[in-house]
Amino acid sequence: MGVDIHSHLLPGIDDGSPDVATSVTFIKALMELGLKKFHCTPHILRDYYPNTPETIHAALENLKQGLRDANVEVEVTAAAEHMMDDTFRVEDNLLCLPGKHILVEMSYLSETPNVEQVIFELQIKGYKVILAHPERYNFYHKSYEKYHRLKEMGVLFQLNILASLGYYGKDVKRTAEYLLENNCYDLIGTDLHHEKHLQVLTQAVGSGKLNQKLENYTFINEKLFG
Repeated sequence: MGVDIHSHLLPGIDDGSPDVATSVTFIKALMELGLKKFHCTPHILRDYYPNTPETIHAALENLKQGLRDANVEVEVTAAAEHMMDDTFRVEDNLLCLPGKHILVEMSYLSETPNVEQVIFELQIKGYKVILAHPERYNFYHKSYEKYHRLKEMGVLFQLNILASLGYYGKDVKRTAEYLLENNCYDLIGTDLHHEKHLQVLTQAVGSGKLNQKLENYTFINEKLFG
């Protein structure tokens, strides 16, 4: 995949890496697995992680300094994973991946009200919408037609790499396999939060299991964000 477009590697601002030293350790380990560029995407979730461009850019600078101190040469940038909840506003100062691509998510419990309208409003303003980990939205597991509707609207889908391994449970794995079989995914990300994620990913790469799962699928991470 080359480029990770979804991770929680910025230190101390959400439920991901708690500090710079941990972030540097994670990045070095991911580089050993073949990743060469990181677009970090911390949560913006008002009630829990009310991040702003200021908090995110400050964390990014702290991480960059930590990487320099550790003599790690790698490109690291920052955007955000925006929660489409009742506080989300298209007019807000949104933090995007290159090319005005915006990474969004929903609650795992229920679909965002008027989600199609929210996506349409983003698109009208020139944003290219990426839906993070669609396989994890349990409310779509019995209505796969919802996925196809979003694809018809031009939404890009990002697979959580561990979902294909069953890390999030059988239903999520089954849905990920369906979306892969139907060529619904465009992008892939680690969504790395903590050491357990790294351990499972490292084992899956080392054993060849991950390659067996995904070797015949073309993701466009490098094409869009390399």
